[in-house]
Amino acid sequence: MSARILIVDDIEANRRLLQAKLEAQYHSVLLASSGPQALDMAAEHDPEIILLDVMMPGMDGFEVCRRLKANPATNHIPVVMVTALSDAEDRVRGLDAGAEDFLTKPIDDFLLNSRINTLMRYNAVTSELRKREASGLKGGGGEDEPVDEGDAASRVFLIDDNPRTSARIAGMLRESGHKVMTLLESGSMGDLAKERTDVLLVSLLSTSFDPLKLCAHFKANDVTRPVSILLICDPLERSKAVKGLEIGASDMIMTPIDKLELLARVRTQTRRTRYVEILRERVDRGLELSVIDQLTGLYNRRYMTNQLQQFMQRAVMGKKPLSVMMLDIDHFKHINDTYGHQAGDEVLQEIADRLRQNVRPMDVVCRPGGEEFLVILPETSGELAYAAAERVRRSVASLAFSVLNDTRQVSVTISAGVSSLLGASDTMAELLSRADTALYQAKSGGRNRVESIAA
Repeated sequence: MSARILIVDDIEANRRLLQAKLEAQYHSVLLASSGPQALDMAAEHDPEIILLDVMMPGMDGFEVCRRLKANPATNHIPVVMVTALSDAEDRVRGLDAGAEDFLTKPIDDFLLNSRINTLMRYNAVTSELRKREASGLKGGGGEDEPVDEGDAASRVFLIDDNPRTSARIAGMLRESGHKVMTLLESGSMGDLAKERTDVLLVSLLSTSFDPLKLCAHFKANDVTRPVSILLICDPLERSKAVKGLEIGASDMIMTPIDKLELLARVRTQTRRTRYVEILRERVDRGLELSVIDQLTGLYNRRYMTNQLQQFMQRAVMGKKPLSVMMLDIDHFKHINDTYGHQAGDEVLQEIADRLRQNVRPMDVVCRPGGEEFLVILPETSGELAYAAAERVRRSVASLAFSVLNDTRQVSVTISAGVSSLLGASDTMAELLSRADTALYQAKSGGRNRVESIAA
């Protein structure tokens, strides 16, 4: 997998060296020689990763990173700071500015490729989620929700078989308000499924279990796959840390652990986990909004037609019956005119509730629009569908509806029409047309009744 990477450095030799290394791995490379140029190119070309030099004249890398993260058009792009500085204070400053990580010059090829691969995996998830959200599935929900929750207290699950270092690291985090759960052995991780976790902090120095095998397990598990993994590494065991990044870990911190760097890296990984979490929630809600009627919670017309087509195909292939019932509220306009539209909405909601209570879990209850409802009844003959419609009709008519904060009692009835699938040559339009005709007959026959058309 290749990525589009923007290299930002005021020294041409540095840019060309990095360009050669990345192009040797078949990445596409963009070059910028200053902070302002980097900001313009990031907005114009939307790179997948930015390698940003810190020490630049005019606008340094810290300021460039802050501006990238403050711009909604570029704040999703991962930034890796590249610098000759190696002090923890400088790393913390970069992480506080919003950078995902640091690479120290001279850049180690193994670390460079591991960081790029890690960020590409992260981008693959977030890019797909952003595309789905932007495709119109979001339905107007969630646009005002904050995406960056990195400053909120993190939920950290610490796995380290050394009681002394585990207690010291947990103390650092708890002093800053983070919620920490510690585990000295790998055999009991049931709490991960119970607790929403932002960061898995795994010590590669553990000897009572294989921490790399544990990381692989986390990335193979549906519950823990989205969670960021932060590795605690020994500087002398670089290959082990690189392997952890290849397996799927998001970041690493070297011992001895600096408290400020630990807090900054936990904050960065928390931000990443929650960003993915929020995107997933938005997409899920968008998918729901695209098929759910927001007033009643029933399926809408779009979902109804899609499901009915599938049920018809299954019924033909399995040689099983299929029926539909079409229902309409009697004199609904009179309810709206007499009691107001709020009362009308409450009647629609109560009808939906009584429908759900009087059909099977396998039945699909929909509100195509207005005061009209439709129920798809798989594996149901016309006779049984008629009985089901009659049961729904009695449920509605038997008890008055309480509306307007229970201050009014409204008598409501429905009329229903039932039709059944006639065979492989039958179409959805014909099936629904017969149900509509039966409904019209019920209306014409005095309302508050059920009619059925077999053919």
